[in-house]
Amino acid sequence: MSSRTPKTVAVLMGGPGAERLVSLSTGQECASALRQAGYTVVEVDAGSALVENLQRAVPDVVFNALHGRWGEDGCVQGLLEWMGLPYTHSGVLCSALAMDKEKSKEVFRSVGLPVVDSLLMARNDLAGVHPMPVPYVIKPNNEGSSVGVYLVDLEQKTPPVLSEDMPDIIMVETFAPGRELTTTVVGDRALTVTDILTDTWYDYDAKYVEGGSKHVVPAKLPDEIFQACLDYAVKAHQVLGCRSISRTDFRWDDTLGISGLILLETNTQPGMTPTSLSPEQAAAVGISFSDLCSFLVEDASCSR
Repeated sequence: MSSRTPKTVAVLMGGPGAERLVSLSTGQECASALRQAGYTVVEVDAGSALVENLQRAVPDVVFNALHGRWGEDGCVQGLLEWMGLPYTHSGVLCSALAMDKEKSKEVFRSVGLPVVDSLLMARNDLAGVHPMPVPYVIKPNNEGSSVGVYLVDLEQKTPPVLSEDMPDIIMVETFAPGRELTTTVVGDRALTVTDILTDTWYDYDAKYVEGGSKHVVPAKLPDEIFQACLDYAVKAHQVLGCRSISRTDFRWDDTLGISGLILLETNTQPGMTPTSLSPEQAAAVGISFSDLCSFLVEDASCSR
């Protein structure tokens, strides 16, 4: 995708968040691809000795392969800015904004992107009475990969009992029915649209367990819907201030035409595992996994 110069790349992976195992898989895949592309790679588990390990590695670039809180919410980005280390993916403000589902929805609404109604509430207040008409979804406001997501359907007379590891403040949002679609943006280019087929719904296992879902790339959609996914993904990428790569997820109720297309969220750290969507979309448009990882390295900077 671009000419490459020899660089030492520290691949950040793991970390303390709920998506640690996914991040380790992403990091290992990316480290392998970067070695094949000719980079010197140091794998760094983002634990309590992160600063010392980065200082020891003396990298030219930090490849951020972290997922979830601390890794994609602006925290590690701020640390890397403070250390003066060029890094991949989005910067501090964009990362924090995209990770906060309610605030990012406010941004999407401001530019006319279609999102569902939602509210934030204390988890302790979720008792006895449904906070909105069923069906609805309960999720953390600042996690990814469908971590801690509850689908409340018509058969449930009262709200569910949430697990102890759910945060004190939760998001409740109207359930958007229909097909699960997604589009990756690289640079400012929307790659294609994937139709994600599952037996139930696209939860954590469907995303990361082999065989948990089937991906149709490119999605077989009416031209209007396909183009809208591309356009909305680029618009979301730009209005949030994303850099290098993002992936925007949609739901489409095919009984409603274009009015049935809903933007769910934008992910600034798309997964790069063997079952991940963004590398699959890149391959579908002729971008190898090695070239995709190399592009992210060559595009790295501070002040993102």
